[in-house]
Amino acid sequence: MSDVRHVLVLPDRDAAQEAAEALGERFALAEEPRLLRDALAGEDDAEDAQWLIVLADEAERLDPRELDEFAGEWEGWREEP
Repeated sequence: MSDVRHVLVLPDRDAAQEAAEALGERFALAEEPRLLRDALAGEDDAEDAQWLIVLADEAERLDPRELDEFAGEWEGWREEP
């Protein structure tokens, strides 16, 4: 098995939480996605932060294009490795 991970970038916490919940339903994930806040150094304002969803995909069964389209539903994108 490989250590494949996908990272979806979302514009805010609400979008990230909604997307994380919907991911499990749409893609039947074996492991719950992790949510992380990503802010540049010196950015204290939550408005300037992006939220990341990290998905483990050891079996490499998730299609990157489908994940990118999925993230787009919340005005986000899939980060290329």
